[in-house]
Amino acid sequence: MYFRTLSNSFLSVALLVTAATSLAAAQGKSGAKVVATVPAGAFPVAVAINSKTRKVYVPNNSSASVTVIDESTNAAKTVADIGGSFANAIAINSVTNKIYVANTESGNVLVIDGATGLRIEVSDPNGGFPLAIAVDQGLNKIYVANYTTNNITVIDGKTNTTSTVTDPNGKGPRCVAVNPITHTVYVGNDQTSNITIIDGHTHTTSTVADPNAASPFAVDVNPVTNKVYFANFSSSNITVLDAATSNTTTVVDPNSFNPVGIVVNPRTNKIYAAAQFPGNVTVIDGATNQITTITNPLATQGQAIALDSSANKIYVANFLSNNVTVVDGATNLVSATVADPKAKAPYALRADRFTHRVFVANSQSANVTVIDGSR
Repeated sequence: MYFRTLSNSFLSVALLVTAATSLAAAQGKSGAKVVATVPAGAFPVAVAINSKTRKVYVPNNSSASVTVIDESTNAAKTVADIGGSFANAIAINSVTNKIYVANTESGNVLVIDGATGLRIEVSDPNGGFPLAIAVDQGLNKIYVANYTTNNITVIDGKTNTTSTVTDPNGKGPRCVAVNPITHTVYVGNDQTSNITIIDGHTHTTSTVADPNAASPFAVDVNPVTNKVYFANFSSSNITVLDAATSNTTTVVDPNSFNPVGIVVNPRTNKIYAAAQFPGNVTVIDGATNQITTITNPLATQGQAIALDSSANKIYVANFLSNNVTVVDGATNLVSATVADPKAKAPYALRADRFTHRVFVANSQSANVTVIDGSR
């Protein structure tokens, strides 16, 4: 029971922003290369990295387990997801060294103590079908988006007790992100196509809508500019929320459809969205909202996107072409297309900005590709 693979959809009417198109550069010049393929469980579905401990965590959707990889050796071990089934999302609090896995079918969250390996399952009696999870390290709170019960579970990271936050205007919460400076939580609601804003201190909510947006699928925050970016799958556009005013702007890339992932580089104030079709990357200038389309002719069906902010590189997992696009953030050119012959259907990925290694969860080959991006 995996949830994220999606089909095509119609493009809604939206505000069109001037676009420039950047064709792919010659492939393979960046030096990024596959250095290992690590066995995982059935259908690895997400990736999270604790850069402090150099541990990588990959929940396996169909085998009720989490693969733990040591970055220094690429050695892996399997941790059973006791009482959990069909994981779909993962988040880490690197300060407390706790790992949180959202189990969609069983409706609970696996908590792993990274230091001791101890595991517990946390359940919210009011929550069900969790699809997304985010951590506020400063407040030590974990936010879980429950799709079918239309609410957000808040876990106290110290006690593992839960509370439930409900926005009566939001249905089908699909994605969640936290501004670590303001401690504000942003939730994209798939069914009502609007945004729930949660005050992390009081848990009070407000609702904002972009009239041009349909089915927000992914979200990321720029804490420097206090802006929030939502990738809207069904309307094939990006909502830019100015958190200070709650005003929204719609950004459209006419060359890209069905965005499924979005990342923000606060250092450069650039935003990158991965489109399922035709596998392009949309770059948004955070200062002007002007866009650039990055096209890789070797990429088919973008599925996930990751950022190495210190190297200013962007990585996109391409589900159907079985490869990873590498984008140079300084030039907006494709610097490499990396393929692992042992990998099939890359589904999720994450980059470690300290080691410049990228870990790609391959859903149909049950393994994890390790890419060295520093080469």
